[in-house]
Amino acid sequence: MKKGKLEFTSHTANLALMRDFVRRFLTDFPFSEKQRSLMVLGVDEACTNVIRHAYEMRDDQTIRLTIEVLRGCVRMRLRDYGEPIYKALNQLGSNRPRPGGRGITLMRHAFDKVDYLYKARGTELVLTKNLE
Repeated sequence: MKKGKLEFTSHTANLALMRDFVRRFLTDFPFSEKQRSLMVLGVDEACTNVIRHAYEMRDDQTIRLTIEVLRGCVRMRLRDYGEPIYKALNQLGSNRPRPGGRGITLMRHAFDKVDYLYKARGTELVLTKNLE
């Protein structure tokens, strides 16, 4: 079973490092270039949401990304220890126009399953992409 781990601080400069890590990990799998790019963009959007909402732009907080290959899928787990962002997520169902909010739609398009697990401290986002 192939597995990769990356831990980094919430400084936006670290997003390029994270994108390269994800892109390199995915090269061994039969995803199209478009699928790989969408997955990288989806994880980038998730990290940006953590920085913006959970950590309120503090650049010294921990973000942990784990990628693992399971039977028939690639699963990415993004863990933060900040304030849960479920309030912002719940507003997505409202009919009121508001800025942003398209990132979660992008993640749902890039991955087959998107799950938020709320912890006593922080959130774990689980992104699953099936291997076809």
